[in-house]
Amino acid sequence: MRHLAWACLALGLLLAAPSAMKAQQGRPTDAVRLGRNYPNPFNPETTIPFELDESVFADGHQPVVTLRIYNVLAQLVSIPILQGTGEPLDGVKLEWNGSGSYSAYWDGKIRDSDREAPSGVYVYQLIVDGKSFTERMTIIK
Repeated sequence: MRHLAWACLALGLLLAAPSAMKAQQGRPTDAVRLGRNYPNPFNPETTIPFELDESVFADGHQPVVTLRIYNVLAQLVSIPILQGTGEPLDGVKLEWNGSGSYSAYWDGKIRDSDREAPSGVYVYQLIVDGKSFTERMTIIK
C-alpha cells in the first residue's frame, strides 16, 4: 500500500510540475498542442499526435523537440519515433511541414529491449525548445 501511495505522489508531481512551468515561462498554450494517444488502452502500440503553430517556426527557426514516455516512478520507458522519418524524437530539429501536425509512434516496448511495457499508467512528455507539455496514458493488456 505504501508503494502505491508513493507512485501516486510521483505521478501527481510529474503531471503538476510541467503545468506550473508553462505558466511561469509565459508560452502561449495554443502554440504547442499535445494530443491524447490513440488507440488505447487495449492496444500496446500507440500514436501520439502533437501540433506546433506556425509561429514556433518564425524567421526560419527550427524548434528542438523531444518526446519521452515515463512510468509512474518517473523512470524513462521509451522514446517514440517521429512518424514519416522513423527518427527517435530525442532532440530533433523539426522543419515546418505545411500544417504543423506531427505524430509519434510507440511500439509499446521498453527502450532498448524487446519486452513489452506492462499494463499501467504512463506519462508522456513533449519538450519543445525547453518547454514541457505532458499527458498521461493507460495501457491495459
